[in-house]
Amino acid sequence: MAAAALALFVGMMLLTGALRTLIQRRRTGDSGNRRTLSPRGSLGWSALAATDIGYLTVGVGGPLAHWLGLPPLSGLQHPPVQMLGAVLAVMGILAVFGAQMALGASWRIGVDDHERTALVTTGPFGWVRNPIFTAALTAFLGLALMVPNLVALIGWVLALSGIQTQVRLIEEPHLQRVNGEPYARYAARVGRFLPGLGRLRTDRHAATVDRNDRDAHGGRHG
Repeated sequence: MAAAALALFVGMMLLTGALRTLIQRRRTGDSGNRRTLSPRGSLGWSALAATDIGYLTVGVGGPLAHWLGLPPLSGLQHPPVQMLGAVLAVMGILAVFGAQMALGASWRIGVDDHERTALVTTGPFGWVRNPIFTAALTAFLGLALMVPNLVALIGWVLALSGIQTQVRLIEEPHLQRVNGEPYARYAARVGRFLPGLGRLRTDRHAATVDRNDRDAHGGRHG
């Protein structure tokens, strides 16, 4: 299963990273990558770095640790668990790509405070506000279950921490600031990562942004 997990990780990076970027560039003339705009050491930079390190730790570190002799966690070392992991990984990878494509021209990696893109609230974004991250966490949980050692599970927790930081402290405040009440209504109706969970409270005073901010730039990320 370690070889299969590594192969799925490489396939995921090619599909949701390289291919999606190529599609974005061909359709819009822009890669959609804004991660370099976050100053090194900033909260946004740290959140993305933690997520990337977590992904690599699961997708590469887990299989390598297995081949180097790190024993699996006994409670998870069962063929049905590993098969479930493979199913979750494949479904998660396809769901990530599908959600990325649903964003269309609004797809971004990272945040640019000086850019505005359409706020997408339909398709998978009508079920949860961050379906790309939900699907990615599902895929990497599946990869971790395929090679259920301590390294892989630590990597998944690190990725989860990075994503939570990116969404809660970077993207949500940015989207609420630049989109104002439409985003507040959307966030009050749709869950953050799971349907119905993590909805933001409606607060007209907090949701009504200064009209000058309405002319600022925003969009969807992930």
